[in-house]
Amino acid sequence: QVQLVESGGGLVQPGGSLGLSCAASGSAANIYRMGWYRQAPGKQRELVARVTSGGSTYYRDSVKGRFTISRDTAKNTVHLEMNSVKPDDTAVYYCHAFGFDGNDYWGQGTQVTVSS
Repeated sequence: QVQLVESGGGLVQPGGSLGLSCAASGSAANIYRMGWYRQAPGKQRELVARVTSGGSTYYRDSVKGRFTISRDTAKNTVHLEMNSVKPDDTAVYYCHAFGFDGNDYWGQGTQVTVSS
């Protein structure tokens, strides 16, 4: 089992920056890929960014050039740095891990609100 605990989030003005962090515990050595999803009210949960144990990254088009995902495999943490945020970035952000065992693990979610 893997437990994920998120930190960060909150209220930020349009054009501002915010960072989200996620710490994995438990069978963290089992993790192949970590990432962030988000879900806005009335919308489906969507993948924002992810990084593999080898360092390969993926970003959805709408955040490319604005968001940066990084992972510290030694500390079992993943960080999402969000720059030039927009109101459309408002959502609950969830940390996600995919294990070598094929299991999905989720954090509890953290609210990000972009508003002036």
